[in-house]
Amino acid sequence: MNTNDFEILLDSILTENNLQNRLQKDSLSKFALFYQKLIEVNAHTNLTAITEPDEVALKHFADCVTLAGIIPQNVTLIDVGCGGGFPSIPLAIVRPDLQIAALDSTAKKISFVKSVAELIGLYNVDAVCARAEDYVQTKRESYDVCVSRAVARLNILAELCLPFVKKNGMFYAMKSISAAEELEESESSIVKLGGAYKDSVDFELKYLDERVHRTVLAFEKQSKTPSQYPRKFSQIKKNPL
Repeated sequence: MNTNDFEILLDSILTENNLQNRLQKDSLSKFALFYQKLIEVNAHTNLTAITEPDEVALKHFADCVTLAGIIPQNVTLIDVGCGGGFPSIPLAIVRPDLQIAALDSTAKKISFVKSVAELIGLYNVDAVCARAEDYVQTKRESYDVCVSRAVARLNILAELCLPFVKKNGMFYAMKSISAAEELEESESSIVKLGGAYKDSVDFELKYLDERVHRTVLAFEKQSKTPSQYPRKFSQIKKNPL
């Protein structure tokens, strides 16, 4: 699919889901270039299993754009486990006021994110190759907002994410149908890490016969995370808080 056709498709999907007001002047053209680069690189580097134009537009791009209406204005943000740039690249496209650190431990994925940011002129994205539990040692409580999408269950994810967040900042976990279950099993760990559950935002994305259900879980950082967290990832995974 050429860039013009993808722009038309994405515009249609965003409009159908009442997300067109999130677009900047050149957002559609940037998303189209992002899509082309994603498909090109995904042919030899595993970035996503979703490659059909309508599915990328709905399940990746529109999905990430929904988060843009939740995040406060003019904040610093870290995307933990950004993978192929989700949600960091879509957020950078539609929210130029954000200063975003896209963090992932896989060098090929970070190389891709850097190449996309350069290709489409995103000057508000810094792509960082590091493990979260290592990078936080120099960036503890440095960000207003932390986001993460499809990385791990919440009881593991919270220990990796909340230490990055400043007091009174926010952590947003993008989840699907398991959101309520994960929230229940993570209540005590969130508190141990200095966080507090604030809200859940449920939404449904649609295109033709496709329906995608998502939940964004929002947590406020109410106190400093104890210095012993995060632990090494092997410990976090073996024995979640």
